[in-house]
Parts: sequence; C-alpha cells; structure tokens
Amino acid sequence: MRNIWVTFSQEGVHFYPGADTNPATATGEWDDVSFLGYKHRHIFHFKVWIEVFHDDRDIEFIQFKRWLQRLYNQDSVLELNNKSCEMIADELYNAISNKYPNRFVRISVAEDNENGCEMDYPVHSTPVMKGV
Repeated sequence: MRNIWVTFSQEGVHFYPGADTNPATATGEWDDVSFLGYKHRHIFHFKVWIEVFHDDRDIEFIQFKRWLQRLYNQDSVLELNNKSCEMIADELYNAISNKYPNRFVRISVAEDNENGCEMDYPVHSTPVMKGV
C-alpha cells in the first residue's frame, strides 16, 4: 500500500468530565489525575497518513496539509470540550473520508507530542458516529 503523511499542530483546550471526582482518576496518590477534570491546554500534534494510488502526486501533500489545517481555525485556540484524542481523530477521519472516500487513513493525535492515540481507518470504514 502507498501512503503519504503530513503533520501539523494546533493549540487546544479540553477536559475529562468526572476525572476530578471518579475514584479511578482522583486517587489522591501518585497516579492522581483529577486535574484532567478541569479545562487545560495542550498543543495537539497531528500526523495523518492517507492512501494514494500512484506515485505522481495522487494527493499533493502540501495541499493536503493546508486543507487539514483549514479544518481548524489556525488563529484561535480549539475548544475541544470533553473530546479525547481518539474522539478528535474520529472527527477528523469523518472530514477526510468525505473528501477522499475509499482510502485507508491513519491518524495520530498527541497531547504536547507526549501521549496520544493512533487510529487506523481501513478502506470502506463507515463514518464514526459522534458520541461513540
């Protein structure tokens, strides 16, 4: 399979509902992450792979990157509410699959380029439902 990939980053704010009260996250011990229950800032780093069908700019990667960046207002902080990295990736996949259907897509979303997710969307994946 042939893929191209692009990277970009965007400042964003999100929170993890209930992290401040759930005993699994608000442990009061070394593994306490209760602070995630409050809005906090990250630089979200994206890496997006998309299948191409030939080696002569089937999708020109600079144009692809610019299009992806335009999906997010580059002049403001993303208000992501309670979205996890996985939810952000799913939402981005929906936009990509609408413009470029029937292609394998892989999306990585990382908080501060430290922790994140990598999601594969095989050919003929159906759009991901919001809230799933």
